[in-house]
Amino acid sequence: MSNHKLKVATIGGGSSYTPELVEGFIKRYDEFPLTELWLADIEEGKEKLEIVGNLAKRMIENAGLPIDVHLTLDRRAALKDADFVTTQFRVGLLNARAKDERIPLKYGVLGQETNGPGGLFKGLRTIPVILDIAKEMEELCPNAWLINFTNPAGMVTEAVLRYSNIDKVIGLCNVPIGMEMGIAKLLDVEHSRVRIDFTGLNHMVYGLDVYVDGVSVKDEVIEKLSDPANSSFVKNIDGMGWEPAFIQSLNALTCPYHMYYYKSKEMLDKAIESAEKEGTRAEVVQKLEEELFELYKDENLNIKPPQLEERGGAYYSDAAVRLITSIYKDKRDIQPVNTRNNGAIASIPADSAVEVSSIITKDGPIPLTMGDIPVAARGLVQQIKSFERTAAEAAVTGDYNKAVLALAINPLTPSDTIAKKIVDEMLEAHKEYLPQFFQTETVN
Repeated sequence: MSNHKLKVATIGGGSSYTPELVEGFIKRYDEFPLTELWLADIEEGKEKLEIVGNLAKRMIENAGLPIDVHLTLDRRAALKDADFVTTQFRVGLLNARAKDERIPLKYGVLGQETNGPGGLFKGLRTIPVILDIAKEMEELCPNAWLINFTNPAGMVTEAVLRYSNIDKVIGLCNVPIGMEMGIAKLLDVEHSRVRIDFTGLNHMVYGLDVYVDGVSVKDEVIEKLSDPANSSFVKNIDGMGWEPAFIQSLNALTCPYHMYYYKSKEMLDKAIESAEKEGTRAEVVQKLEEELFELYKDENLNIKPPQLEERGGAYYSDAAVRLITSIYKDKRDIQPVNTRNNGAIASIPADSAVEVSSIITKDGPIPLTMGDIPVAARGLVQQIKSFERTAAEAAVTGDYNKAVLALAINPLTPSDTIAKKIVDEMLEAHKEYLPQFFQTETVN
């Protein structure tokens, strides 16, 4: 990478999370001397892009750093000669997410952003766009790294690895770093002293061991997690305590999204109740975002406002810029990322995306060999991987039958008939963002 100029392009630059990212670049400027930050968005996101972009400029000016911020609706201009491309976009915006969350509930199935039917449809809308970006990167910035935060991150990373020509792709999520932070808080130690051996998939990741200063403290942590008062760490999922018999015998750390699989009934009941009372999570977030953007407009604001933490993206800038810096500096530190398995996890295909602790080098992540997933968790992880692969194929081909199959094999769906009904209604609801499923009708 050239020393004279460092360019980062952020696709979905008008996101409410962008100040997080900017804060990360400011904090790590000594190690990663960013020259140009390009924030790209679409026409519908123009107003948000202006608001967030101006806040980004004020934050950088306040920090006294020579970073140029460019705001653009021209994705190609943003990608040209970039060193790193970060993607954080939402096809169909929050309105699409609200449909993903609300429609399945009618059928007695969980409506959630990245799991079950919602995860399927977010993937179907997102994958064609990410593959377009990958194609443009081949042409405009062939040496750049694609760092994807767009959910469902595992399925999206799987699709890029399988259906694009770019190899330099890493999926990133704030759940593992949130788990590390949670454990640090639980043990009352500095985050930098904690390390977890992560294995599994995005939003389906387990901690096989946990260390403080390199010494395993797993037994103590499992003991603490068996106390219902301690069992939930991540702000945007209200956890209920695990049964001590379950967590002690599993003998691994769970992530907050495991609640949907191991407490399916409770989480579904809760989702139905919340949707009736305060609206779906997307509708709650829409209100939060309106408040955030009002804050962002304030010309005296030149730092990331603390209210952003409520949005659920805590630690995302730390995770993102830590990763980018480690690639740039060839740090060879260990971080959990979504990358090609290459045999790190025994019972997942070598060419599939997994979320696993990896050594981060200038040539990308080298996943640590984790052996196999504990037998108690293995089947569920494999089932979710089958779902992700089938869903990615449906997204690329626009094959209706594959979409029904993907949803039917997802553990949150009770039957193939219900899967078909949900797919039919959601295809219609998201029609404008799923052209691949509607193309063939006009040909006959």
